[in-house]
Amino acid sequence: MASVSLSDLSIVLVEPSATQRKIIVSHLQQAGVYNIEGVATGMEALKIMMQYPPDLVISALHLPDMEAAKLIALARKFKNETTTYFMLVSSETRFEELDDVRQAGIVAMLPKPFNSQDLEKALATTIDFMEPARLELENYDIQELKVLVVDDSLTARNHITRVLKNLGMAIIFKANDGAAAAEVIKNNEFDLIFTDLNMPNMDGKQLVEYVRQELNNAFLPIIMVTSDDDAARLGEVKAAGVTAICDKPFEPEAIRQLLVSVLDES
Repeated sequence: MASVSLSDLSIVLVEPSATQRKIIVSHLQQAGVYNIEGVATGMEALKIMMQYPPDLVISALHLPDMEAAKLIALARKFKNETTTYFMLVSSETRFEELDDVRQAGIVAMLPKPFNSQDLEKALATTIDFMEPARLELENYDIQELKVLVVDDSLTARNHITRVLKNLGMAIIFKANDGAAAAEVIKNNEFDLIFTDLNMPNMDGKQLVEYVRQELNNAFLPIIMVTSDDDAARLGEVKAAGVTAICDKPFEPEAIRQLLVSVLDES
């Protein structure tokens, strides 16, 4: 695949404020992106996406006619050959306000206001999704790794699976909560587990405890993928025996570094 450059990107910017749109467009142009279409509403963005699917949609969290999470969900229903990625720009920091859009599978989240470094990192992450580099490990053949992805959100499961496949993983099982995962683990030997924290029936912490205590397996790497920022809750997860905790959005470069640390350096 030919190398993708920032000047190749086509972007739809969804921002209700005309002033904010101009500011963000200016930042994008300074970063080297020029093919930008700015709109104020979700419906305007969807009309463009239906006709000319962009590489990237950058959206505010709250739009006049819908939330960003709904915009992403509606756009995912389009049957386009082009894969469109989504980035959020928001001053919001509360977990309960951001969780839906994080679960929807955005590639990056930009704070508002953001600086040039924030934007460059987010755009680099987008390019990483479009043009993934295979992960090379010293101690493992990436294609032979048997991996389990556990998340109650179908969109999140698919997003995580896509990132892992882009890194070169081929043997990936899925489960929609901890209880379903426990049944799968009983009948299979895995090299690696990625799990969400907040799930029905059996949550991520309980799944870690099941593997560590009931199965008496202290060595299986378990990576928690969560947008939860509750320090006490995350402390309990660490105490339960999780190998590492990874933030949502699930970014390829962060996952590469994490997997090298977990699988090659442990």
